[in-house]
Amino acid sequence: MTTSNTFSSTFKSIVKLLRWDKPEGRLILMIPALWSLLLAAKSLWQLPPLDLLGVIVLGSLATSAAGCVVNDLWDRDIDPLVERTKHRPLADRSLSVKLGIGVLIVATLCAFFAAAYLNPLSFGLAVAAVPVIAIYPACKRIFPVPQLVLSIAWGFAVLIPWAAMTGYLNQNTWILWAATLAWTMGFDTVYALSDRPDDLKIGIKSSAIFFGKFTPQAIGLFFLLTDSLLIWLGISMNLGYFYFGCVAIALGIWIWQYLKISAPAPESSIYQSIFKQNVAIGFLVLLGMFSSEIRNLSIW
Repeated sequence: MTTSNTFSSTFKSIVKLLRWDKPEGRLILMIPALWSLLLAAKSLWQLPPLDLLGVIVLGSLATSAAGCVVNDLWDRDIDPLVERTKHRPLADRSLSVKLGIGVLIVATLCAFFAAAYLNPLSFGLAVAAVPVIAIYPACKRIFPVPQLVLSIAWGFAVLIPWAAMTGYLNQNTWILWAATLAWTMGFDTVYALSDRPDDLKIGIKSSAIFFGKFTPQAIGLFFLLTDSLLIWLGISMNLGYFYFGCVAIALGIWIWQYLKISAPAPESSIYQSIFKQNVAIGFLVLLGMFSSEIRNLSIW
């Protein structure tokens, strides 16, 4: 193999390691950060500054990348036993552990420099997120609901931008944080359903195993709680009719998803489809928030 072919193969493996070939997982972390930044700016009657928007977007991408590498380093010996993950670069040995650690260092440094641009409260929250992200893979081995740990990690995507925009956290921040936790529990439990047969064989914990035959009901409750919290947030922040319309459409889609996963012996492909649909739902809610921002600025 020539040097150029080796470089190309390594580059493609790094892209897979960072999951850049599957952008849905990167976007679904960025969405709560964008929710937070937009609503925090609305509370100050302004639009988010472009430099801060850029830092939040880049920071979420870098943090997501670092989280993926940490996860794959932890799981490099069990990923080959799971159908969905057996071709990940560290699992199939197309990348070495040393190179994986190198990629992790670069991603972590990028996330650090993004966080260093923010105010002290935001930087402190970013530092607090690190151990939560780092221990998530271990929790899959010892904690019955590791998706809760992942959801808490996801919640920092709300706290950091809000603090960066306003310099404080308030009741509306925590409502949005709780909605993000509930939403993450919902879509990641759906995601875990596709791995449940393999996870049972190798002894990995997941919410899809923890809730057992009641998993569809648990997912439905998480999505219902998400919608309820988004409605509460809309009332608290006076987000307007278009926002509530978007939230109502989201609820309709979540109900449809619940019905699909509640059906006898659903196709395994439906779980990945539902995960991708939640990216679209997230952007739909973001659109509702943005319309409210523009409406309020026009009134102002």
